[in-house]
Amino acid sequence: MSASAVENQNHTSAAQIETGATQRDHGGNLSAAILRYGGSRADWIDLSTGINPTPYPLPALSASDWTELPDTAASTALIAAARDFWQVPESAAVLPAPGASALIALIPGLADPRWVKIETPTYNEHAAAFANHGWAIAESEPAEARVAVHPNNPDGRLWQEHELAAPLTIIDESFCDVCPDQSLIHLAARPGVITLKSFGKFWGLAGMRLGFAIGCPALIQKLSNLQGPWAVSGPALKTGLKALQDQDWAATTRQNLARDALRLDQLAAARGARLVGGTDLFRLYEVSEAAAWQDRLAHAHIWSRIFPYSKTYLRLGLPPQDGWDRLETAL
Repeated sequence: MSASAVENQNHTSAAQIETGATQRDHGGNLSAAILRYGGSRADWIDLSTGINPTPYPLPALSASDWTELPDTAASTALIAAARDFWQVPESAAVLPAPGASALIALIPGLADPRWVKIETPTYNEHAAAFANHGWAIAESEPAEARVAVHPNNPDGRLWQEHELAAPLTIIDESFCDVCPDQSLIHLAARPGVITLKSFGKFWGLAGMRLGFAIGCPALIQKLSNLQGPWAVSGPALKTGLKALQDQDWAATTRQNLARDALRLDQLAAARGARLVGGTDLFRLYEVSEAAAWQDRLAHAHIWSRIFPYSKTYLRLGLPPQDGWDRLETAL
């Protein structure tokens, strides 16, 4: 009998937590805001995501980057750059993919469905992916799989190594490039561990669709087989290689993001918001009525993130440099 059919008062079916993919709540749903509040995309500042508003500059792309199948040598070079940038353990394998979300959707298929521990609130695609593969959510230990978003979205929680000991452990470090000293990448050398990295957040190129799975070679090979050939486009291979080799840009960007996160905190605090978590790419505030804050900002064509499980949580990303005055006025 599958785990999803087991009755246990300490466990809840993942299907009860996640319904259809089109129903899941995410930031970046600017089209819905435009439909309700008007304007065009050019009129809006989207603070509903945690994407760096100052993206990495795109390299010059040739016609062949678009017309030829992605090159094996380019993929090998990208993997080498990823190893160096994230200081990947020698015994761990690295798999580039078309975004971390694509990997999240595949990972539950690496093992027979049983129980997975996913503490909430967190990024809801993990629970949805496990539900789609027949897993059930465990409300208590032990569980055959464990998911930890590190730092967590939306509260910025950092996990400790002793908390992550399931046979299949997924450590989602999509936002960890702002705090590399907190990375748990050394655990990628442990059997059963997969660490996820996102290219869209820190480098601000979410539309590029590039992510990485790093970990146990046997599991990474299974993921590669599930993913199939030519998963990462030629433009993504070239851009990712250049960005991961640019340590100076990364260091400067971390300083700038930290400065702007502090500036955002000061603006929000002056309007009565209380900081309760986040990272240097997004901040989570507690306000008197989050929906009212979102509505007020939306009338100024600034989109923010609120959550169906909280009436007081408001998440704001960082505005572009020419958007600070607009945000201050709207707040």
